[in-house]
Amino acid sequence: MREAQAPRHAAKSETAFRTIGEVVQELDLPAHVLRFWESKFAEIKPMKRGGGRRYYRPEDLDLLRRIRRHLYQEGYTIRGVQKLLSEGELGGEASPSVAEARAKVVAADAAETAGYPNVNPVELRRVLKEVRAELLGIRTLLDKLLAR
Repeated sequence: MREAQAPRHAAKSETAFRTIGEVVQELDLPAHVLRFWESKFAEIKPMKRGGGRRYYRPEDLDLLRRIRRHLYQEGYTIRGVQKLLSEGELGGEASPSVAEARAKVVAADAAETAGYPNVNPVELRRVLKEVRAELLGIRTLLDKLLAR
């Protein structure tokens, strides 16, 4: 992960709107990933001003944090997070148990791999987690090299 950089301006209040640059810096994501998520998750609706400049509300940022956590740390697929959102399980309402949520996502993943009968979703998830861990290790090495 990148090291946190000092903010260029005085700290904003928690209720202030954020630009896409501020959001990607806070979430440690490239801007194109954030724009891609907007195309995949209808719930992400930043305000747009003249010239298409995006401004994210605090609640948008909270949702983005939850989506990021589910995708990057908990291993959900985009389809799995979409399912959680459509069922109101990421929107801040009372959440079901983790086991119930995981069972729903496993069912969504099984439907996603239905066209590939020889693919075991559990094994696929395990392999993808290994690949992700290896990529994170590579990223750490690259960050160290770039910091020299």
